[in-house]
Amino acid sequence: MNTQTQQAKTYFNLHTTGIGYLNNIREVKPKKGNPFWACRIAALAGDSTTPEYRYFDVNVVGALAEKLVKNCQKAVSEGHKMLISFVISDLWADLYTVNKDSSYHKKGDTAVSLKGRLIRINMIKKDGVKVYPKVSTEAEQQTAPVQNPEEAIIEALPLPEEILVQEEDGNELPF
Repeated sequence: MNTQTQQAKTYFNLHTTGIGYLNNIREVKPKKGNPFWACRIAALAGDSTTPEYRYFDVNVVGALAEKLVKNCQKAVSEGHKMLISFVISDLWADLYTVNKDSSYHKKGDTAVSLKGRLIRINMIKKDGVKVYPKVSTEAEQQTAPVQNPEEAIIEALPLPEEILVQEEDGNELPF
């Protein structure tokens, strides 16, 4: 087969973009297969004055995304609010049975977990202060116009006092 007769493979990419808080950062070490990093994202949805949360359990894919998530692990475990702008690919739903009563579900209920692959992090804020990409000098910031209107919205978001996240086993975790 020569290059003229080879067909290029095509893919349909499903990407979900948003902003949200990083939670439950961990390294997963399966019995079979290679270890990988995973986390939960409490994505913001709705009116910016009273946002709602949508939770995504994601595997971290790519060297840069993995490095950024690892760098956030200590801050998240210390209780800092790590807001990210993210891209998730290959979103799917996973059904599970709740094994403990909570304020969201009763024991035995069927619940859904949204899962995907975290492929890119565009921005990180630690307790409201941008840490990635690196912030330029104050003089440059004052003279540079806002390039992205989404970034202006992110700047205006209030930090939540506490986010309650429910694990698959029904336990609630404050973040």
